[in-house]
Amino acid sequence: MNRFARTAVALAAGTTLALAAPLAASAHVTLDGNTAAAGSFTLLTFKVPNESATESTTKVEVTLPSDTPFAYVSYVPVAGWTTELTRTTLDTPVEAEGGTVTEAVTTVTWTADDGVGITDGQLVLFPLSVGPVPDTGSIVLPVAQTYTDGTVVAWDQTEDGAEHPAPVLFVNDAPAADHHAGGAEDDDDATVTATESPAAGDDVLARGLGIGGLVLGAIGLVVGLTARRKPSAE
Repeated sequence: MNRFARTAVALAAGTTLALAAPLAASAHVTLDGNTAAAGSFTLLTFKVPNESATESTTKVEVTLPSDTPFAYVSYVPVAGWTTELTRTTLDTPVEAEGGTVTEAVTTVTWTADDGVGITDGQLVLFPLSVGPVPDTGSIVLPVAQTYTDGTVVAWDQTEDGAEHPAPVLFVNDAPAADHHAGGAEDDDDATVTATESPAAGDDVLARGLGIGGLVLGAIGLVVGLTARRKPSAE
């Protein structure tokens, strides 16, 4: 992937989206782009809205599986947020490209810097690059959302019609059309398409550009700055 493509994806992934109208109370934490092929590397983009009219979201914690772990996990920095990766020693090591993996990231925590948070009418995208995707049916990815008053909302329910459904990554299982954890039908005004694989440069760029005018403006700024520099070899 060229530098422009990487920049476009990073800008798209880390953008705070201010909605034209307040989010409905039923807005869920969702996984944007909720399918992946077994053995691939994929970008998990968690869409986190703020459901409170008076409090801001200041911490987001995602739990990754330890029984079917991702051997490699990395993140795109989100402006105004500090990211912490927690690793766990695996009961059963897994084989991955480069050798045997004995520990894996099982928790990713984003904490808002002072004066920063997700306020009413906003959502923030929190992206993780993970892989290889385990050869399993589906992977539940619980999220804990903490507000400024100390309230913690656990998005960890898996039953149909749950009030706080957990995001789910579908691998061999087919996602249900009305499965809220997929995020395809929630937050229509702020739908953002996630990239599928860090290796698919053209597809990543196309999807990044598809986010909309807000991100296109940011990309235009990058292009302008790049034009002022001398070309360099990739």
